[in-house]
Amino acid sequence: MHATAMTFDAMVEHVRYEGAYPTRDRAEQAVQEVLAGLGRQLIGDERVALAARLPVEAALEFTAQVPRPEPLTGFDFVSDLAVRTGGTPATARWDAGTVFAVLARLAGEDLVSRILAQLPSGYGLLFGRAELMPTG
Repeated sequence: MHATAMTFDAMVEHVRYEGAYPTRDRAEQAVQEVLAGLGRQLIGDERVALAARLPVEAALEFTAQVPRPEPLTGFDFVSDLAVRTGGTPATARWDAGTVFAVLARLAGEDLVSRILAQLPSGYGLLFGRAELMPTG
């Protein structure tokens, strides 16, 4: 899907449908919160490439964030999202997983793989991928 541009409204509607959000406003809130959180994690070429594939409004929210010196683990990302939104870890996990599923389609497999390689453990599951732990 990354070859096809998606409007911000279409992105929010995809998130609303996939996340079964009751209103468009709630879906848009999830998109903005998760993109802001991810914007605090990613740096470098992956940040630039993802921003280029997002609708303008989403890219602005994403790139307005200053990346942390050390990105959070997936678990800590969800915990931080819950604190920032005043929600529970379960709702933050749902929001992240739903938004990341739509982002993964916009970004494409190659970019998602590069993003996951940059981030600490725990993001694979949020992006809907199995995450194998090292055995040694």
